[in-house]
Amino acid sequence: MRLIACSSLVLLPCMIWAQGTLADYQRGEGLRERSQDLVVNVPGAPNWIGETEHFWYTRTVKGGAEFEMVYAETGAKKLAFDHAKLAAAISSVTGRQYTALALPFAPPAGGRGGGGGRGAAGPAMTAPLTFTNGESAIEFGAGGSMYKCSLTDYTCTKGGAIPQPVGGRGARGGAPEWDRPPGLPLRSEDDDVTADESPEAPTEEGGDPVDGMEYQPPPPQDGAGPGGFGRGQTGCAPRAQAQAGQGRGGRGRGAAAAATAPGQTPAETQVCTSFDGKWEALIENFNVFLRPAGTTQAATPLSFDGSEGNRYTLRSVAWSPDSKKLVAYHTRPGFDHQVHYIESSPADQIQPKHSSILYRKPGDALDIAYPALFDIAAKKEIEIDNALFPNAYDLTTPVWWKDSRAFTFEYNQRGHQAYRVIEVDAQTAKARALIDEESKTFIYYNMLGPGLSAGRRYRHDLNDGKEIIWASERDGWEHLYLYDGVTGKVKNQITRGDWLVRNVDRVDDEKRQIWFEAGGLIPGQDPYFTQYCRINFDGTGLTKLTDADGTHTVTFSKNNKYYVDSWQRVDLPPVAQLRRTDDQKVLMDLDKGDDSALLAAGFKYPEVFVAKGRDGKTDIWGTITRPMNFDPGKSYPVIENIYAGPQGSFVRKTYSALDPDQAMAELGFIIVHIDGMGTSNRSKAFHDVAYKNLGDAGFPDRLLWHKAVAAKYPSYDVTRVGIFGTSAGGQNSLGGMLFHPEFYKVVVTNSGCHDNRMDKIWWNEQWMGWPLGPQYAESSNVDNAYRLQGKALIIVGEMDSNVDPASSMQVINALVKAHKHFDMLYIPGQNHGVGILGSEHYRDDYFVHNLLGVEPPDWNHLPPAAPPSTPTQGGQ
Repeated sequence: MRLIACSSLVLLPCMIWAQGTLADYQRGEGLRERSQDLVVNVPGAPNWIGETEHFWYTRTVKGGAEFEMVYAETGAKKLAFDHAKLAAAISSVTGRQYTALALPFAPPAGGRGGGGGRGAAGPAMTAPLTFTNGESAIEFGAGGSMYKCSLTDYTCTKGGAIPQPVGGRGARGGAPEWDRPPGLPLRSEDDDVTADESPEAPTEEGGDPVDGMEYQPPPPQDGAGPGGFGRGQTGCAPRAQAQAGQGRGGRGRGAAAAATAPGQTPAETQVCTSFDGKWEALIENFNVFLRPAGTTQAATPLSFDGSEGNRYTLRSVAWSPDSKKLVAYHTRPGFDHQVHYIESSPADQIQPKHSSILYRKPGDALDIAYPALFDIAAKKEIEIDNALFPNAYDLTTPVWWKDSRAFTFEYNQRGHQAYRVIEVDAQTAKARALIDEESKTFIYYNMLGPGLSAGRRYRHDLNDGKEIIWASERDGWEHLYLYDGVTGKVKNQITRGDWLVRNVDRVDDEKRQIWFEAGGLIPGQDPYFTQYCRINFDGTGLTKLTDADGTHTVTFSKNNKYYVDSWQRVDLPPVAQLRRTDDQKVLMDLDKGDDSALLAAGFKYPEVFVAKGRDGKTDIWGTITRPMNFDPGKSYPVIENIYAGPQGSFVRKTYSALDPDQAMAELGFIIVHIDGMGTSNRSKAFHDVAYKNLGDAGFPDRLLWHKAVAAKYPSYDVTRVGIFGTSAGGQNSLGGMLFHPEFYKVVVTNSGCHDNRMDKIWWNEQWMGWPLGPQYAESSNVDNAYRLQGKALIIVGEMDSNVDPASSMQVINALVKAHKHFDMLYIPGQNHGVGILGSEHYRDDYFVHNLLGVEPPDWNHLPPAAPPSTPTQGGQ
């Protein structure tokens, strides 16, 4: 520790103890290794085996992991196999050395990593462990090859190549989380998220990342799509939804677009065959034509108004199940906005390269799409009145009812304040709204589901649409409603109360029960914790399947007779129990993480802190991370790690043996995360603070939270507060400096979407509204750059395909014009998040220098790092 004297150049009072030494950096960087193996008995995800009542899971032990087998019906548990014998057998067949506690098994499907790895950029190199032959053998994939091992004589054989996942991007492990906070954008190796996980998403037609936020149809029931009739196999309408404005790529997809690889134009389907196999629909000269299946005779036109600028596409064609009607979207393309790039330092040549991507921005003209209905016998169009769906932002793929009486699609009006389920009668072409949602602010139209980016929309059709389960925030909380699909009237509200439905896991049509995840259900618990429940369609019989104080994950057996309940908190290692579904009785305590060695070694968990928000009533939740050598008698500067995107909530609720912020805290800081108003997963009113107001970013709540901490802990120095964030967090962090300069003194902003007019259309029009108005300028870091008073480091990747790099450059331009001094890092070749800086110290050094008043280590005079793994310029 060093005693720092007063200086007018740093934001320090006199006589403050500071850290920031090389030893502090090294100590922080060594925490990952120090914490290794100190938490044992942590249960992994359960994996039920086929139709049996058996499952396996992993548990951590010192040096690796063991595999446990559980027999739910008897309550027995044992090791799944002889680990040492299996390791020897696998080593022998693969030619690589494995140990009993380090076997080459990829995470199973549905577990961490999803079994498919990150993206589908290349061949699968691993495949998950599965038990076969009555659990007497296992199969797995490693090094690109499949292997099978007997668990009776412990011999292994090598098979063929690992089967490649179908559908490219669909093989991604879990839903991508785009425009999510990537944790620490300039992170050390001690952080949970590694540098190579910086956002570089696959794109739609070279454009917008596949966010995991786009609408997907409800899970098929018995092979059926949301309308009750299977799609994709026959009838041609793809499972992808028509997203007129969502995403940057191509035409904005006013008619349904099939998924394509980055930069590719979707291949047009040649013909679309009717369900009875008698007819083929095809596109000629941008119009819909019909001909007998299997022939080459001249096709008969069904439409006549198609043209290059007003065309039909087979990607949106949907045959009725009786093959008597056909519906297709007629689309007038909107404006193809392009973002241009100069790659200054390409790997394969010396000279720079130019490229561009299609990238729609707020206010851009979108595709104008509407459905056209054709009668096959009469070979003519039946005109549909489009009064119920004007000015569409998107229209989902048309889906027919099983009895062919009508088809439905979902309509999202531009501005996201009206959302309807539209039904079109097959005989009369009359359209009506089965469900009509309206909001004075926004309707969060993305699909309800787990994860940071879960939306607020859910639909489940029953009895061929005679009833519909629908999610809505109409009473101020996200709840489920039962609709009469014949009359379009609400039969009853299913869930209700000052809590919300976070996800619907399954619907039992026969028993008329819904299994779902709830947030804020149990008074006194963190409202962001998820608990699992069951309820009847009529709103009776609400049953809590879980109740322990933590955030839960539940995995059911195939017959739903049993389930494994796992829960955790930031300060509680995972706990897992086997329970019976009928009465929720605990049948077995499976495992409970043991952190005694970790705590004995001096590691500490973040403190969960709650303070009142701007209204004096609402609880604002956050976490506090302190240095391991924290001295309550000393004063520490504070750094806020911010991400305030309205698409989710972001303060961590899950366990990590090593807090991702700990390495940074070791330099002499207190690091905090806060979910202020305007973020999701609370009430509608809590969320609505973001409407036309992204510049708010919950700061009135955040400042009160900071001050409440300082009032309780004198060591918490609110005269020295820094802030950093990436993407939307980049906008938030710089916005904190501009709009609250009296509080925030230093910022590091990375890949920021600093002006919502410059960023992707779907995300920004969702929260900031349409048409564009003065609210965009009011929240803009560009228009408010003149307000800068503190120290700012602006980081931007040259090839950012998620947020237009010009957004950061326009901030820089405005700062220069306002005669403001700042620092910047413009990194060649880097995409969103600037992952190459993940193992560098730029962010931390900036705070050490400007908040601690200490010169960080002179890294240029330390031993050189390993050479870069990427090729040098020009292939040299």
